[in-house]
Amino acid sequence: MAEAGNNQPEPLSLSEQEQIRGLKVALKESEISVEELWLKYFSIGGSIGEYEVDAYVETSFPLPPLERDLLAHAANELIDELPARSKAPYADGNPTPGVPDSRNNIDNRGHHAD
Repeated sequence: MAEAGNNQPEPLSLSEQEQIRGLKVALKESEISVEELWLKYFSIGGSIGEYEVDAYVETSFPLPPLERDLLAHAANELIDELPARSKAPYADGNPTPGVPDSRNNIDNRGHHAD
């Protein structure tokens, strides 16, 4: 616990550090800006300002668990809205194992589904 009169925030727990690190990776890989994140976060009920969200993402400014989870949810919704990316095909030619390939109507065992 911080000493009385000490304005330093409590150190972040390991799980908080991992959550921030995961958010940073997701934002970077998806090319989502902090401004976009904050707009989505605010639209789903977040109550922290854009400045605090930026401080959280950039400097690990501590936030309550509910706000951190709302930010994660906002990021995940933004990621879900992105266009699908190309996936590496499996041996059966499908991008997802076991799912029929609708492009040529072949089932997951390589048989024509007609």
